[in-house]
Amino acid sequence: MSEVEIPHAHQVDSLGKRVGVLVAALGVLLSVLTIASHREHTRAVVLRTEANDQWSFYQAKKIREYQADVGSTLLTALGTDQASLAPALQILSAQHSKLANEAADLKKAAETRDDDTHRSEARALRLDLGEGFLQLGLVLCSLYFLARGRLFPILGVASAALGIAIAATTIVL
Repeated sequence: MSEVEIPHAHQVDSLGKRVGVLVAALGVLLSVLTIASHREHTRAVVLRTEANDQWSFYQAKKIREYQADVGSTLLTALGTDQASLAPALQILSAQHSKLANEAADLKKAAETRDDDTHRSEARALRLDLGEGFLQLGLVLCSLYFLARGRLFPILGVASAALGIAIAATTIVL
């Protein structure tokens, strides 16, 4: 028997192929942006913890500075022989000065960490917004395969471009 070839219509959807590649590319971009967003959130948490530690150290120094003030005041108020009190007052005064300087340095470090935290949180927010628009773009492009509407890939590309642009603004922060 001879083989009989049965002709069948095979339509090539060239737009569908391009949309499929676009969806794959958007998926890769989305995964990269998601990882960057998660890393930035983690960085913000670490920076916040470091800032809190610095503020705790600052508070401890200020308490000790205050205690040195109280000790000097008590010695002056209760002491009768100023000559015998002078060495103790000198030590307390030196401690007060040292603690005040250390507290000032700790305050600067804590404020710097606070500023870094705020910048990191702002970057994380922008990455999240970019991720959301990229996800929307991916979904809109995917709707082409269900509805075969040419408008879906156009809207998807616009949404994805907006998401990428928002995420790219984190470079300047």
